[in-house]
Amino acid sequence: MKVELLYFDGCPNHEVLLPHLRELLEQAHVTSAVELVNVPDDVAAQRERFLGSPTVRIDGKDIEPGVGQRTDFGLKCRLYRTPDGLAGVPSDTWVLGALRGHGSA
Repeated sequence: MKVELLYFDGCPNHEVLLPHLRELLEQAHVTSAVELVNVPDDVAAQRERFLGSPTVRIDGKDIEPGVGQRTDFGLKCRLYRTPDGLAGVPSDTWVLGALRGHGSA
C-alpha cells in the first residue's frame, strides 16, 4: 500500500497531520511508510492534481469522499468539510476507511 502526504512549504497543517497519520497507520495495522511529496509550484500542483496542503492519498486516491470531480488544483492550504465542520486536516474516519480499502474518490 502506498501512502502519500502531499504538501507545500508555507502551510503548516501537514506538520500537524504527519505524526497523527502515522498513528492511524499503526492503528489500522498498516506497515507502509508515509511518503512525503513536496509540491513546489503551480505547475507541479496541476500535474499532481493537488487540491491543497495537506493531501493524503492511499494508492494514488485522495481519501476525501467525493473529490474525484474537483479541478481546483493549486498551492493553497486545504480545508476539509468534515462531519465536525471545517478542518485543516482530514477526518480520521476517512483515513481509516481508505486504509481499510473502503476509501473515497
